[in-house]
Amino acid sequence: MKLDRYNQQILRELKYDGRIANIQLAEKVGLSPSACLRRVQELEQSGVIQSYRAVLNNQRLGIGFVAYVTVGLKTHTKDAQQAFEQAISGSTEVLECHNVTGAFEYLLRVETLDLVSYKTFHTDVLGDLPQVATISTHVVMDSPKDERQ
Repeated sequence: MKLDRYNQQILRELKYDGRIANIQLAEKVGLSPSACLRRVQELEQSGVIQSYRAVLNNQRLGIGFVAYVTVGLKTHTKDAQQAFEQAISGSTEVLECHNVTGAFEYLLRVETLDLVSYKTFHTDVLGDLPQVATISTHVVMDSPKDERQ
């Protein structure tokens, strides 16, 4: 799929507002509505656009605690990684799980109602996994730039 300037503009606008009407999108990128719709459909079919989603307001949902958590495993085997990933995939508190290089194996983005809820997750979920050797929590105090919002 060719990402010419029109496709790049379409992607930029959809990233900002995935619910924009096709007519408005076409006007913003300088295409006819039919040409714009065709390009959006091609971007979707090719997999460049994977999905559309809603951005939620954590404060209104009562989520008051966000942390990035580094996790080191006891062993560096494929089986240990798969077991950890499977266990974490069922945790609603974990919104992102990244296998990374460096001093630890995983970086998680965790959201809970409050510190007490996080402590329960830390103890009852992460602390209970036999693959986990180390856990380090980095509490988010503010997010001056977050393109997910």
